[in-house]
Amino acid sequence: MSTAQETGPRTDIGTAPGEQVPGARLDRIRKLLAKAERAGTPDEAEIYTDKAFALMARHGIDEALLAAAPGAGAARADPIGRSRITVDNPYSGAKARLLGWTASALRCRWVMHDQRGGSVAAVTVFGFASDRERVELLYTSLLLQATAALAAVRPPDPGESVAAYRRSWIYGFAGRVYERLCEAERSALGETEAETGRAAASTELVLADRGAEVDRAYDAEFGRLRRARRPQVSGSGFRHGAAAADRADLGGPRLDGRAGAPGIGA
Repeated sequence: MSTAQETGPRTDIGTAPGEQVPGARLDRIRKLLAKAERAGTPDEAEIYTDKAFALMARHGIDEALLAAAPGAGAARADPIGRSRITVDNPYSGAKARLLGWTASALRCRWVMHDQRGGSVAAVTVFGFASDRERVELLYTSLLLQATAALAAVRPPDPGESVAAYRRSWIYGFAGRVYERLCEAERSALGETEAETGRAAASTELVLADRGAEVDRAYDAEFGRLRRARRPQVSGSGFRHGAAAADRADLGGPRLDGRAGAPGIGA
């Protein structure tokens, strides 16, 4: 069974446009993420994370502006499409939200497949090719970082289920990643205006137009899917997972896939 996704969690808790964006930027992001994965301390990982998130956000905006520029032509084609990504157990439901909420923050929609008993077999990320590339690159690194940190965490209460604690830890991690990515996207808009003299409103309009294109294509392909239920999180690890996400290198959402803040659970 496939279900239409949430957009992002409820969060209670450059190259100038017109020029070719170099592949060197993505290479630099990959290197920053790799350094975060190998970081010896949380503070060191956070430094790499902030740099990677900022570069990732600016790359996405520059790609959008280049694709929308008059006369961009086939060389700047950025087609809308889908990428299906397998999600493995344990905690596949929580990992699916990490992927999906990352996708939402980076202007994509997403769909969960074979959702049964808290498990999810795969997630389809739907959006422009440049944004899907950002999602896959970032999710791969975030999953490695989360998995490494998760192996060392235990609930403070010896009577609490380790599985429940770790599952809620991932939800906290995913929710805070979503917040940080949205913050980086907003900051990148301001930097684009300052460095290029382009009004922020015109950049926002380009991004809004692209979002509307993705929404129309998504509705045509997945509009009949039922909306997934908000996940219910019972463990006490949410806060600790969110704190770990503040140290993660970045380099929930309502169920309809738009950037928003749906509930993580009661």
